[in-house]
Amino acid sequence: MEKVKWGILGTANIARGCTIPGMRLTDSCELYAIAGRSLEKAELFKKDFGFKKAYGSYEELLDDDEVQAVYIPLPNDLHIKWVTAALKKHKHVLCEKPLALNADEARQMYSTAQECGVILMEAYAYLHSPYVESLKKDISDGFIGDIDYIESAFITQGYKEDFRLHKEHGGGAMYDLGCYCTTMILSLIDSEPDRVWAEAEYSDLGVDLTTAAMIRFKNGVRASFNVGMILGENSNSRFDRLYIHGNKGSIRSEVEYNQSGELSYKIYTKDGVTERKVSAPQNYSLESAQLNRCILSGEKPHVTPEFSIRNAELMDRVFEETGYHK
Repeated sequence: MEKVKWGILGTANIARGCTIPGMRLTDSCELYAIAGRSLEKAELFKKDFGFKKAYGSYEELLDDDEVQAVYIPLPNDLHIKWVTAALKKHKHVLCEKPLALNADEARQMYSTAQECGVILMEAYAYLHSPYVESLKKDISDGFIGDIDYIESAFITQGYKEDFRLHKEHGGGAMYDLGCYCTTMILSLIDSEPDRVWAEAEYSDLGVDLTTAAMIRFKNGVRASFNVGMILGENSNSRFDRLYIHGNKGSIRSEVEYNQSGELSYKIYTKDGVTERKVSAPQNYSLESAQLNRCILSGEKPHVTPEFSIRNAELMDRVFEETGYHK
């Protein structure tokens, strides 16, 4: 099988715990190079995961002509710098969510990708899951009728010391967690937002510890979400929820975002309750495999530029309501 030579631009925990293990499960991925802020840290990744090369700077990896595609798991404020640098070196890019701090940044990065003739995809691994596809199919098949209202929540633990606590790095619950809720909502509602209401609770460092929002779409559908980093400190506490209400029934799910394995949700109608079970592989493997197909055979990215920009625009409206950037 033809393989894509991947370079990993950073040694973040999500790369170590999620994306690189997913790539190792993907036949079309070659773990070619790893770069860190220090060569010592990159060498540890090389040893642990079997990369062929390790670099002590991001520039060195981007200068390697053998690298075809780059995964970027850096803090949010560094995305535009290193995504742009990688694109201009004619590398395909998978960038961790959220791709951009605002819609203008997203548009700029996608414009650069188009000019350079390479692919840029935002890394929402969960959107590649057959679990999400099953939800969409049950809705399109009319099990719950037309959607009236969607509710989502993603509440996780606090952090003692993490870039997500710092505003200058694009920290806070909305950037870290809210983007999951907004992308889920937008993937299910075929309409543009008409009105957005939102409130947030802020930390002493100026990031939102919690954000709650209500969205009314132009087709009349409404959606709401709650996100927060308030469940203890450095714990494994977590709370996820997705309720989809239709005029003939509803779907209820408490499956955590980005989970794999045997997953289930329940469909409630006048005829009773149906439990839908879905076998979901490791999402990060599905994500890298899909982008490899885009690179090798011209498949369209599952997370499209249009979708990512649409989501960034919605997040901008939430931030405007909550005053995050004031």
